[in-house]
Amino acid sequence: MSKERAARRGNSSRALTGLCAIVAVTALLAGCGTDDGTADRPRPVLVVQPGQGDGVSLSAYPGEVRAREESALSFRVGGNLVRRLADVGDKVKRGDLLAELDPDDLRLQAQGAQAQLAAAEAQLARAAADRQRFASLAAQQLVSRSAFDAQEAAHAAALGQVRAARAQLDVARNQAAYTQLRAPRDGAIALRHAEAGQTVAAGQPVFTLAGAGGREVAIALPEARIREFSVGQPVVVEPWNAAGTRLPGTMREIAPAADPQSRTYAARVALNGDAARAVELGQSVRVYVPQAGRGDALRVPLSAIQRGDGDATAVWLIDPATKKLHLAPVRLGAFAADSAPVLSGIDADDWIVAAGGHLLREGQAIAPVDRQNRPVAISAKAR
Repeated sequence: MSKERAARRGNSSRALTGLCAIVAVTALLAGCGTDDGTADRPRPVLVVQPGQGDGVSLSAYPGEVRAREESALSFRVGGNLVRRLADVGDKVKRGDLLAELDPDDLRLQAQGAQAQLAAAEAQLARAAADRQRFASLAAQQLVSRSAFDAQEAAHAAALGQVRAARAQLDVARNQAAYTQLRAPRDGAIALRHAEAGQTVAAGQPVFTLAGAGGREVAIALPEARIREFSVGQPVVVEPWNAAGTRLPGTMREIAPAADPQSRTYAARVALNGDAARAVELGQSVRVYVPQAGRGDALRVPLSAIQRGDGDATAVWLIDPATKKLHLAPVRLGAFAADSAPVLSGIDADDWIVAAGGHLLREGQAIAPVDRQNRPVAISAKAR
């Protein structure tokens, strides 16, 4: 009895396994049939035609408004900073007192130099009297010539000591005057680097003075395109907080060497007249540099560019007759913010896929649409 029950159980298991296999094969065939149908159906894709410039393109670079003359102000002697009379943003005139060091030590040095000068002058007076007396005695042949020459030498040495002491006194007086830091020109205090009570060294910056002259914009130019820029080149400056405001400027200087870290060339754009008065120090701006000849090339969206091996680039080109795709190699120029110039590989009347190219394949049938999802009629090229 147990043998018959085991046999029936084995037959049931084999039947269930066979049924599952049949269902799986049926589902697989049904799924394959659905995929094939979808693959044959044209896929909607966004298409555009290459745009063409007007012969001039604008390259934008971020910049910051600076004073044309910026000076790091410092004391010529070291000491304790006892007074700070200017703060960031203050307008100053030439000669205004900005800060002062403790002058006591330098004043004492000046007094010591004054005393040394007085002693040297007294020594010179005695040497002059001895020289005069020995000259009279030598005329009467009462002293030897060598004794008179010794007095001449003593007088010359005393005269040299007086000159040295007077020079030391001038230096001491100058150093005492150097305890006062004054504005070298009209301008505004842009930065403060030290505070009252701080001990500063000679040459250590205390203030940064922005001159009241012209205003400039500091920008960095890319190494790959440095030959496209030149001194005197006209540019347009747009403040970040005033979009649409265009101020004329001129490329005033370009650094002869690239920065070793950023590999960019520092440049200054000059702003004069009304343009200089329309911006404030430290303000962020965009600098647009017109570059003739770069706008003639066809331009395609960055999203249309397909990357291949290495530096190879291509775009999906649409065959007007069959509405199928073909990957066309192209040679591109320098990328802009949202597009790139096509130097060769396509024509102005070609239609290309603008987005989603990584999901497409060679020879695939497509249904071209525009950005409003409306069908696009692509006609064959005129021969």
